Amino acid sequence: MPEILKISNKESEEKIIARAADILAGGGIIAYPTETFYGLGADATNEKAIEKIFAAKGRNFKNPISLIIGKPDDIHPLVKDIPVSAKKLMDAFWPGALTIVFQASDKISPLLTAGSGKIGLRVSSHPLALKIVQKLKRPLTATSANQSGAPECSDASDVIVQIGDKIDAIVNGGQTEGGKASTLVDITCDPPVILREGVISKKTIEKCIDL
Repeated sequence: MPEILKISNKESEEKIIARAADILAGGGIIAYPTETFYGLGADATNEKAIEKIFAAKGRNFKNPISLIIGKPDDIHPLVKDIPVSAKKLMDAFWPGALTIVFQASDKISPLLTAGSGKIGLRVSSHPLALKIVQKLKRPLTATSANQSGAPECSDASDVIVQIGDKIDAIVNGGQTEGGKASTLVDITCDPPVILREGVISKKTIEKCIDL
């Protein structure tokens, strides 16, 4: 069974965030709540930890994995450039449920890009997800905490049922909103392409960047 990290008060929140960051820094993997579903987190600079994510999900290495970062400025070492359209989207929707796909820098593991040379990034608006990645001070994987092909999990108990024996800890932040996943926009092409319409509507994205 994974270690269950449940918050009861402000003091316990600080301890739990520190514990989660310690597990990640040591190469472990955790499940944590986001503004949509529970995510599966590993230190995105640690290839062995990334491999554990694929093993936990039973996922093919041909599928890329997106990341969350602690603040917009953290993007700079991770991407080759930031087009004007990306800057507009970042200013409008970060923190929030928008994953933007960039050309990945050489610092990004090919395991995360599935050989595409592209990486999806977002700043989460969920306070626990944000505090964990800020405490870790490294990008955090943000793939959904479920078996590949199974439903996404909006409750810690669902995560335990699906992959509890394959992860080190769960940060139990209660029920997440569920519903739709983050919206996914590829800004490596001109005009940008909406790969997945999620929480943020296609119309809202198009209005922001004049598509």
